[in-house]
Amino acid sequence: MKINLSITFIFLVITSTLTAQNYKQRFNTIDIQHYKLTIIVNDSTNSIDATAQIQLKFKKPVTKFKLDFVKKDSVSNKGMIIDSIYQNNIKVAFLHKNNLLTIYPKHPFPGIVYTYTIKYRGIPKDGLIIGENMYGDRTFFGDNWPNRAHNWFPCVDHPSDKATIEYIVEAPNQYQVIANGFQVEETNITNTTKQYHWQTLTPLPTKVMVIGIAKFAVQNLGETHNIPVSTWVYPQTKEQGFNDFSKAKNILNFFIENIGIYPFQKLANVQSKTRFGGMENAGNIFYFEEVVNGKQNHNDLIAHEIAHQWFGNSVSEIDWPHLWLSEGFATYFTDLFILKDKGESAFLERIKNERKTVLNFHQKKQLPVINTKTTNYMKLLNANSYQKGAWVLHMLRHKLGDTIFRNGIKTYYKKYKFRNASTTNFKNVMTKVSGENLDIFFTQWLYKSGHPILKTNWIYYNKKVRLIIEQTQETIFQFPLDIELTYKNGTSEIKTIQITTKNEPFVIETNGDVKELKFDPNSWLLFEKIN
Repeated sequence: MKINLSITFIFLVITSTLTAQNYKQRFNTIDIQHYKLTIIVNDSTNSIDATAQIQLKFKKPVTKFKLDFVKKDSVSNKGMIIDSIYQNNIKVAFLHKNNLLTIYPKHPFPGIVYTYTIKYRGIPKDGLIIGENMYGDRTFFGDNWPNRAHNWFPCVDHPSDKATIEYIVEAPNQYQVIANGFQVEETNITNTTKQYHWQTLTPLPTKVMVIGIAKFAVQNLGETHNIPVSTWVYPQTKEQGFNDFSKAKNILNFFIENIGIYPFQKLANVQSKTRFGGMENAGNIFYFEEVVNGKQNHNDLIAHEIAHQWFGNSVSEIDWPHLWLSEGFATYFTDLFILKDKGESAFLERIKNERKTVLNFHQKKQLPVINTKTTNYMKLLNANSYQKGAWVLHMLRHKLGDTIFRNGIKTYYKKYKFRNASTTNFKNVMTKVSGENLDIFFTQWLYKSGHPILKTNWIYYNKKVRLIIEQTQETIFQFPLDIELTYKNGTSEIKTIQITTKNEPFVIETNGDVKELKFDPNSWLLFEKIN
């Protein structure tokens, strides 16, 4: 995901602090296997009629369990009213209060799959955005991140409980429907309505389970690695949109070659009403409608969202504080695509700009990347999760070397494909692949705030540089520092020293008379240098 900067202020202001049920408690109670949503939409009202069939297993004996689900309120007149709930074919009692649905099951046994059929109706408060697009046409777009799915269907709205999903959508026949997975069916129901059936084969977190209902112009770009690639844009921007998303196959190829097999049944790039610049919904990425302009100047955004198909959608963070495993990875793999597509100078420019963003953010807020204290998940969409997360991977790549780093990434993805992972899981994989102890590296860069702020002094005499490196920040870091020695004869070489303490002297042997030192000449270290 990338934030749409033009609306960032608004959406952060209107977002309230989120108070979800403790995910570990529910994770140890139930396991959602599958959602089947039947949804009827119309043009006369924003109200939906829906049925959710939820297949789940109990992990232990219970007398009740909870799902996230927004209840209708009398102030906005939005939210959902439940008509009935059945366990298999037996009607069961429930309580719908404080946006939680408590269900009282009949004699549940752990390990057995039960189906709960929930019939409901109402106007979604959020999550399923119903309204007009930039051309005044009516549209319906899912927009769930971080946990807004429970505004339009009952669920465990947390990335730790992944499930497969299918949608049966009945809509006026002027619309087309795009959704996760593959299209099973398209049927004319009446002269005025159609039914669409989409289904996934792989488990997803609710944050990327969506449907899109609109008038679309659709271009099929063919297949790559047996994956069909398509573009879905408003008819008014058909030519611009088809041009903007034309590089999708090339981008997809790059990630398949460098990460692993694409995890989903298709890749569709969709113009939409998402509040984000791009939202990485699994297999059908939604982009803010004004991104489409025909200029192909958003290839980095497209790459970022496609990278999320592996990191965030297939391998999902176990809990929100580990968001960097999604956003940091997508940011850095976009950088690596730029390296391949546009070359070293373009890559270094991005890396340096990302470093500036991290340093500027730290001046305002001194927070670790893994921030376990915030409950407002929107606040995690910051430079720590994106740019600093990318820089952690960049420094890890430098520390381990390209080959080991690439093997580690592929091993991590293969192990946690369609599962959840924590930062410790990632660290353990990279430790095993590299054979190095990475505890200090991960602790200082991810669990502590800040970065090295260096003050340097040096003199040259008799083919030796005497150098003092002082760390002026509070937390002392351990890291390698590359130093480029520039000689008076015009040649240069790079020496690497290991920094381990607050104030450290070094003597560096040289091959000539030194006229200049450059610290971190190739941009491998997240740091500041002061005089």
